[in-house]
Amino acid sequence: MEQNKTAGIRARLKHFPTEPGVYIMKNDSGQILYVGKAKNLRNRVRSYFTGRKDPKTTVLVGHVAEIEHIVCRSEYEALLLENSLIKKWQPRYNINLKDGKTYPVIRVTAEEYPRVFRTRRVIQDGSTYFGPYTNVGGIDAYLEIIERMYPLRKCRGPVRKRPHPCLYYHMGRCTAVCAGRTSREQYLEHVARIRELLSGEQDRIIIDLTGKMHEAGRNLEFERAAQLRDTIQAIESITAEQQVIDHDPDVRDYVGFAGRGELATYVVFQMRGGRLVGSDMFRTEVFATEEDDLLQFLLQYYSRIRKPPARLFLPLALDTAQLDTYFRDELDATVTIDSPQGGRDSSVLNMARENALQDLERRIRERGNVPALEELAGVLGLNTLPYRIEGFDIAHIGGKHTVASLVSFLNGVPDKGKYRSYNIRSLDGKIDDFEAMREVTARRYSRLKNEQKPLPDLILIDGGLGQVNAVQEILETLDLGKVPVVGLAKQDEEIYFPGNPDPVRLPKGSEPLRVLQYVRDEAHRFATGKRAGKQTKELAMITLESVPGLGPRRLQRLLAAFQRPQDIVTHSADEIAARSGIPRSVARSLLDTLSQKKS
Repeated sequence: MEQNKTAGIRARLKHFPTEPGVYIMKNDSGQILYVGKAKNLRNRVRSYFTGRKDPKTTVLVGHVAEIEHIVCRSEYEALLLENSLIKKWQPRYNINLKDGKTYPVIRVTAEEYPRVFRTRRVIQDGSTYFGPYTNVGGIDAYLEIIERMYPLRKCRGPVRKRPHPCLYYHMGRCTAVCAGRTSREQYLEHVARIRELLSGEQDRIIIDLTGKMHEAGRNLEFERAAQLRDTIQAIESITAEQQVIDHDPDVRDYVGFAGRGELATYVVFQMRGGRLVGSDMFRTEVFATEEDDLLQFLLQYYSRIRKPPARLFLPLALDTAQLDTYFRDELDATVTIDSPQGGRDSSVLNMARENALQDLERRIRERGNVPALEELAGVLGLNTLPYRIEGFDIAHIGGKHTVASLVSFLNGVPDKGKYRSYNIRSLDGKIDDFEAMREVTARRYSRLKNEQKPLPDLILIDGGLGQVNAVQEILETLDLGKVPVVGLAKQDEEIYFPGNPDPVRLPKGSEPLRVLQYVRDEAHRFATGKRAGKQTKELAMITLESVPGLGPRRLQRLLAAFQRPQDIVTHSADEIAARSGIPRSVARSLLDTLSQKKS
């Protein structure tokens, strides 16, 4: 059927025009998967279905059921249309910068008396935006300095005249233009200084503040001089965090990227006034050539809100004619674009790429060991890859403190947010790992079934054939018998299947066995830790109950005031009595008992 679908698409491609335009790939449901531009529509789209393709292109083409096209008058017009449609539809396989974090920016409003504040929302109302900033602590430090040096109004909306200024004025955090304490010219001078500070022009401000500090010292205004000194030090401290410094005043951006398969990370370094003042990082997925993907990224990254710099350094030598036209006609910007092969600019560009490469490696690690899962699926005869594996183990001491652990792995790595532990209720002190395993899996999977939540792709039991058969009985009772379950026995690392006494042995050190061992060992560690916690808590309760005068009601009040027994010994008898309401004499006996137990 897949071949018939591909053959049908190829037949229709014969009638595609050879003019420039945009092609739109859709799936069986009519959902738009990908939007691309082409100088020659027929040749470009046909290339997806001829010759050998890399895995990411194969994935994309495998979902395509229909391809539409729109003819344009020029390749540049196709570029603009492609960019517009990507922003409108956000197709699954196009670069989507909105998938990453929304970093905060500093907004200077376009009001008669502008305000300055941090926001994540960009509004095209004439306001000026600085950023985005990846370091939220740094942006707050900037705003604190701004408020101290150049206080602006805090109230929203138009300025309304008032007879008296508000509390912010008396705190030195507002200039009280509403009460006539500051003229509009003085207020706008503050705004201009703020823009300089946010634009990275700290040197002029530091010179100005240093002059005022010396003047305050000569006038014996020592408190004001100290405040100015602290402000200068705060600005210098923030500036010192910007490690990359040169002496070129140009406004420059350096775009680095790293990709593997469909994964790609883009990093933009922003140089202003000779300093690295910020960087942006975007994680996305790509399904075109490096050149096309980079061009898509630039068109989405730069806009009327985020203006392009005077100079832009790229890791690839693109055909910049279309990009030049886009910056000039759409964004009113003249940009010099270069791909340096050596020197200072090449070093900064390489540093941006290295940051992208490190993030890409983190993403690959986060994705897990998919090749090992593919091998494991083949070994176990699974119909689907075991992306989600849930592992169980039982821990107890002589039948007491019986705890079951559930660990969850996604893509071969722990997903600790989905770990669970269960206190086993059905044994009444008996030692019965089979029954304990029945209870925990019954509780787990009856809940998932009732709540209609996704089931795991594989269940792994720490144990042999008996434990596996016990779990299989529960799954069949719940009508979930199709969920694969296996056991991994510790002694010989044998894999057991339900109803089959003959285990499977994998080569030691093989990747599929490593995955199973990782899940099994993590379930054992988690179960043992929970059992030890229960044991410690019980021993602590026995100790507390042995204190004379500490009955059930007083014990309840004590535990409400102090969550853990070890917290009690850090307080005096008077403090214990005051917080819990028990008599001081009982509190003293309690401390004596705990001290003896500790020694």
